[in-house]
Amino acid sequence: MRKAVWIALLCMAIGASAQQDTLKYRIMLADKAGSAYSVEHPEQFLSEKAIARRQKQGIAIDETDLPVSEQYLQAIRSLGVKVVAMGKWENFVTVSCNDTTLIDQIARFPFVTSTMKVWELKKTKKPQFATKRDSIEVKEIQLSDNLYGSAYQQISMSNGDKLHEAGFKGEGMTIAVIDGGFHNADIIPMLANVRVLGTKDFVNPHSDIYAETSHGMAVLACMAMNQPNVMIGTAPEASYWLLRTEDSYSEYPVEEDYAAAAIEFADSVGVDLINTSLGYYTFDDKTKDYRYRDLDGKVSLMSRTANRTAEKGMLLVCSAGNAGSGSWKKITPPGDAEHVITVGAIGKNGVLAPFSSVGNTTDNRIKPDVMAVGAFSDTMGTNGNLTLVNGTSFSSPIMCGMIACLWQALPQLTAKQMLEVVRQSGDNAEHPDNIYGYGVPDLREAYSKAK
Repeated sequence: MRKAVWIALLCMAIGASAQQDTLKYRIMLADKAGSAYSVEHPEQFLSEKAIARRQKQGIAIDETDLPVSEQYLQAIRSLGVKVVAMGKWENFVTVSCNDTTLIDQIARFPFVTSTMKVWELKKTKKPQFATKRDSIEVKEIQLSDNLYGSAYQQISMSNGDKLHEAGFKGEGMTIAVIDGGFHNADIIPMLANVRVLGTKDFVNPHSDIYAETSHGMAVLACMAMNQPNVMIGTAPEASYWLLRTEDSYSEYPVEEDYAAAAIEFADSVGVDLINTSLGYYTFDDKTKDYRYRDLDGKVSLMSRTANRTAEKGMLLVCSAGNAGSGSWKKITPPGDAEHVITVGAIGKNGVLAPFSSVGNTTDNRIKPDVMAVGAFSDTMGTNGNLTLVNGTSFSSPIMCGMIACLWQALPQLTAKQMLEVVRQSGDNAEHPDNIYGYGVPDLREAYSKAK
């Protein structure tokens, strides 16, 4: 039966690939004229959860919440292009086609402010989708004397375990994980009790999100693992949405378009926090690379969208980047956004991991915001066994899960208030810098002060 399913999936993917367009463009729109919706009736375009979150935090519903103009969409589609992504907050549409003259025609529409090529098909004979999975080979489990197993240090460093002891383990909180794939997360025995609410693939709707890259699975496990005396993550009782936006077969700006769409989707399904361990500063098309002067939170589409999450009542936690040992060294978008928690990496000894990207932003804001364990972090491998990994990709979810528990404990706080509480609880808060930011947060102390 499983073989038949895989053959069917493979045929679907091959069919999709055979018909695949070769170009994708981001179309920025001037306004939302002709919209059939109004901010006076948000129930027509926002979910109950999204509306309730805004009301709870005193956030006004404004024009950015209105869907992209359907009139504009119809005009764009009428030329024969396919819409593959869109974002209402930044008011853009991403289309795919094979003919650049169609984009020239779109650019002449009076409601279009700019067009930008964000992807082109790479010349390769390799499939652009996963065709197999790793085998599950669970070894004999050695139970630890510690409830958290070897992951104890990565939660105790910020006293996240103290929040758990107080009864705050993420119950009632919803976290979206925006990543590149969640390989085997659905069949690994020790992840069987993770509360997954749903999945969505923004890169290729025909692919198997559980067959693509393992990166997102390892990120998820840092938060969601719930196996006493084996490993307990930082938010074991939270619920999760798994969203794929990273195309691991190429590196183009279109992945920012997918991420922006995923962030808005997270808003629509009532998410409280978003973790993204993705960052962008260099692409296959080198003309699209970011420069240091672009790190102001306003150039990158993903940064601009991420910055709006707090304005919509959500908190986005992201990795600072792993460029510290390379020539770039700096944080990577969306880590330059102002109203997000950008997390750098330290070892379990509290010392900076050499690969961890540093700040500040171009406009001289403190980044990273805080630090968490990202060197030899404990998580899950695709074979179903615990493993150690390196990267700010893992310090980010470790911190995100603990913040979810803190917000569970302090539900009266808005997203922006929570962001500031976390920053000010850092052990470097009195003298924040461009390496450790505000330092390692003490979230138990933050709870005591803010409750």
